[in-house]
Amino acid sequence: MPNDSMRTVLVALGSGLAVALAKVAVAVFTGSSAMAAEASHSLADTANDFFLFIAQRRGTRRADDRHPLGYGREAYFWALIAALGVFVAGAAFSLRTGITELIRPGVTSSFGVAYVVLAISAVFDLLSFRQSAGQMIVRGRRYNRGMLDEAKVTSDPTLRAVFVEDAVSVSGDVITFVALALNQVTGSSIPQGVAAVLIGLVLIRAGLRLVKRSHDFLVGAWLLAPSAHQDLDDDGFTQALQPEDEERVQAFLLAYPGVTAIREVLVTFIGPGKTWVVARIDIADDLRATQVKSLVRGIESGMKRESDAVHRVDIVPIGRT
Repeated sequence: MPNDSMRTVLVALGSGLAVALAKVAVAVFTGSSAMAAEASHSLADTANDFFLFIAQRRGTRRADDRHPLGYGREAYFWALIAALGVFVAGAAFSLRTGITELIRPGVTSSFGVAYVVLAISAVFDLLSFRQSAGQMIVRGRRYNRGMLDEAKVTSDPTLRAVFVEDAVSVSGDVITFVALALNQVTGSSIPQGVAAVLIGLVLIRAGLRLVKRSHDFLVGAWLLAPSAHQDLDDDGFTQALQPEDEERVQAFLLAYPGVTAIREVLVTFIGPGKTWVVARIDIADDLRATQVKSLVRGIESGMKRESDAVHRVDIVPIGRT
């Protein structure tokens, strides 16, 4: 059975393909530049969803001898490829179409057909957005976060990408509808050129945001767990563990017999929802070697039980052994 993220990607892939084909047909039939920009956007989204499908499949493979930390970061690699697709394919075509329309205005016909197909496309986009937004809301509730905050900090790149794509698609449908209406009322196709450029700019913004997030997770930036919690922001990397997870991990370490102090705790993502914790701790000087080994094993196994986010733990004891 597919997990929630896989189901979200499949819904987006199916609805996106239907929407893209419909928009392409209408763009060719009506000659609408705004619809052509939206069609290119939908095609890019469909291709990106395919890459996200690959990300889900390859990122969930089990660890082996060559990859002892597993393949989780492959999800970030394929999500990065998908984000670049949004930026390069969709945005470039939309900007080119819009600029061409502004320089050499064309003629759009059959507005009724365009409105009908655009409305149907909007329904598909909204269904996909409902699926991805619903997943964001459910995950956010676990940590008392809103949907948008969860979209910023989630370690699941496929869910984040689908959510952003769906939001941009719905926005693009609205922009295209307004441009078509203005064109029909004024008789000028300039609004459609402006709409195509605007869609391209929105895609660039979304693509850059997705690229930044995938890059941060892909390079495995280390995070200092014992420090003050970082606020959610648009540009900086966010904490790997939730505050309650960090507190449980630190409390567990300090309460463990033989541990006298925490020198450093480093946390990094090795895949969606999976973190690797490396801790340097001070231990009592009177512990024998066998006791130190038992202490390390106990901490590593116990810490995993303290937090579902902890996938692997490496403890470095400091002191006379």
